[in-house]
Amino acid sequence: MATQDSITGRTVLVTGANRGIGRALVDEALRRDAGRVYAGMRQPFTHPDNRVTALSLDVTDHAQIQAAADSLDVLVNNAGLAIFDDLTDPAMLKRHLAVNLFGTYAVTQAVLPQLTASRGTVVNLLSTASITSVPVMPAYSISKAAAFSLTQALRALLAERGVRVHAVLAGPVDTDMSRDLNIPKASPASVAQAILDGVTVGQEEIFPDPVSAILAADWPTGPVKILERENTALLAGPR
Repeated sequence: MATQDSITGRTVLVTGANRGIGRALVDEALRRDAGRVYAGMRQPFTHPDNRVTALSLDVTDHAQIQAAADSLDVLVNNAGLAIFDDLTDPAMLKRHLAVNLFGTYAVTQAVLPQLTASRGTVVNLLSTASITSVPVMPAYSISKAAAFSLTQALRALLAERGVRVHAVLAGPVDTDMSRDLNIPKASPASVAQAILDGVTVGQEEIFPDPVSAILAADWPTGPVKILERENTALLAGPR
């Protein structure tokens, strides 16, 4: 029997779905018998499975965001930007924030009525760089740290609507974004599988690869999670 957060029969929107983790998530959702998958990307492709609807979706384009999906159970905010920099150019930081923070926020807000109606799920693709900066990619790290804070805030604020919010804190994955990093990397397919496994069992933080998995055991009882719960409790007090 499907669990509450199972993908089976559900309608899923994946942003940044043209390659890497995004494309792997589309394929994994189909493998799990999703009813429909909206694949959002800047340059749509034709998928052989007729359950896939390709969308022109630039997460910095307001008009495209508003036309994203008319019904939805699961939103996966995967679209991202990762460029090497040294923080000398403020424009580089703004570019990362526009996609990784404000893009995630804008898409979520646009489809929130649909997710509220379906008591749905938001999955934000973040990074271990959300927790500690990667000095060769500081603008990326800053934007992902901000997106992690956004994720925690949305989790608290949307709980009363029945919308669940997951943070995927991934380590290095073998995608175009990380091709210049000479380090061990997980495959997009294995990461996509671990992400949807985590969603299915209700993990608020998902650590989908061997590098990030070292954080998983102690995370639920660690100081960050304890403080998050304490902060969330403030919502129950006077406003």
